[in-house]
Amino acid sequence: MNEEIIVIGGGGHAKVVLSTLIDLRMRVQGVYDDDPQKWGKECFGAKIVGSISGLDPLLEGNAIMAIGDNKIRHTVAKRFLKLHWASLIHPYAFVHPSASIGEGSVVFAGAVIQADVVIGGHCIVNSNATIDHDCVLGDYSHIGPGVCLAGGVSVGEGAFFGIGAVAIIGRDVGKWSIIGAGGVITVDIPDYVTAVGVPARVVKRHDEPTRPDVAMKSILV
Repeated sequence: MNEEIIVIGGGGHAKVVLSTLIDLRMRVQGVYDDDPQKWGKECFGAKIVGSISGLDPLLEGNAIMAIGDNKIRHTVAKRFLKLHWASLIHPYAFVHPSASIGEGSVVFAGAVIQADVVIGGHCIVNSNATIDHDCVLGDYSHIGPGVCLAGGVSVGEGAFFGIGAVAIIGRDVGKWSIIGAGGVITVDIPDYVTAVGVPARVVKRHDEPTRPDVAMKSILV
């Protein structure tokens, strides 16, 4: 991509996204964040120019979200329907040619994505994560640093794997569920729960995510 790209989100996660853009030699038009204390500041040479909530919903152009929170990424994606969401693959990641990466998804340095993996839209595959053959990641899911998914694991929409979590072959993790750091998935995990431990067990059930038609809250991530 030779055109400039808009970055939505200016917090800690944006540092990793911006460093990836630098390594990919992509030009940043500007960064947007709803924290006014960040406006006018720079991150790796990219200026935080204004708020996300102040952007025109009909804005066009190339964009990437630098927001770690799955629910907020979901809301932002539904708000800006005319943006072209780029997919980023760090040059030091390995992605097998048979794998597919959805729009707006980011694969960070050291990640390994093996044969016939399917990654949906606006996903995060963080540093040194390993996604083995035939895994399927639903839209807006987030795979934390050092996570290992064995072959054939299915990750539901909006699910989150904390750092170092592991799933054995063929397990299913439900949509919008959370797997705690270091958790080991040996059984299927239902929708809308938090599971922790070795082996991971459900410790909490929670509500469905905020619908995208609900007013967008301030994005401070």
